[in-house]
Amino acid sequence: MIDFELNAEPRHDKGKGASRRLRRTNQVPGILYGAGKKAMMLQVNANELNRKLEHEAFYSHILTIKIGGQEERAVLKDLHRHPARPTVQHFDLLRVSESDKIRMHVPLHFTGEEDAPGVKRDGGIVSHLAVEAEIECFPRDLPEFIEVDVSAMEVGDSIHLSQLKLPAGVELVELMHGDEHDQAVVNIHLPRTAKEEVPAVEAAAPKEAPKEGGQG
Repeated sequence: MIDFELNAEPRHDKGKGASRRLRRTNQVPGILYGAGKKAMMLQVNANELNRKLEHEAFYSHILTIKIGGQEERAVLKDLHRHPARPTVQHFDLLRVSESDKIRMHVPLHFTGEEDAPGVKRDGGIVSHLAVEAEIECFPRDLPEFIEVDVSAMEVGDSIHLSQLKLPAGVELVELMHGDEHDQAVVNIHLPRTAKEEVPAVEAAAPKEAPKEGGQG
């Protein structure tokens, strides 16, 4: 069972050199900001952070950040990973206030795929066109995930953002920009069993050059 607590310590040294030295001691630098308070530079144990990051819910849940004898409520807003190694270089935490809405990306959980007529009866393939959605809500309404039920889908059907069943108090950010942003998140299509054969084009035989002195 995952807990949503993260132990952190204040850090005081700034700059890339200080961050490199910190990582060599198995610590990850980060920052806590937002909610009208002063930003605070932090460091957390790399092993503890990596264990928490193994759980999907940690990315979309209100976290308790323990800093000495104090506690802050925050969400994980951003992670900076090493481009070549599976290590976290830096993290961003956003403080939350019950009176302020937040924007978060939450995962989409697709259910009922094996029961969909387009799959069960017609042998179609389910394609996930999105794996998460950006939402806006108050912290108390933040869902861990959004369920997408595909159990009634036929071949050729799609489910769009506007068709998602959202918890009370939750809005989709994309739909705030207009109906043209109502993208599909999943569809069912038939498998491609054979590629179209492109008919071979017969190469025209080169014309024989007329003999010298002969008729063209």
